[in-house]
Amino acid sequence: MSNNKQQTAVWIELHTTINDNGQKEFHESKQAGTLYQKENIDVLTFEEVVEDASVVKNMITIQREKVNLKRSGNVTMNQQFHMNQTTENVLKHPYGNIHMETYTTAIVYEPLSSTKNGNLQIVYDLKLNGQDARQQTLDLVIKEEDMA
Repeated sequence: MSNNKQQTAVWIELHTTINDNGQKEFHESKQAGTLYQKENIDVLTFEEVVEDASVVKNMITIQREKVNLKRSGNVTMNQQFHMNQTTENVLKHPYGNIHMETYTTAIVYEPLSSTKNGNLQIVYDLKLNGQDARQQTLDLVIKEEDMA
């Protein structure tokens, strides 16, 4: 009996757009990572170096209509994205804690295959510490390491 699990070395391009009342802010990063694919769940792991040169570990679990972004290290959070639902969590940062309220309006996922890159797009409204919501878009491109 096989567990049908696949592990692939990948490059991850992460693009985030924040729309704060018409003012747009863009963030972009590229990291090496690992993609684990098993039946209806894909898990992406990668590390990023943040401003103070510390390492933050990231794990993104992708399922139908649901994505979980877990970060650990100097910055910790467990952000849940559920289609048409509001979720809450706390971002723990060296400078303090930030309460996050996320309302997800779109999750589109095309898994990595032998013929094309993987793509994940999440569109959501985010309130930080009860302030007005800002629309954010997370675009993630997953490329096989030898194809990047």
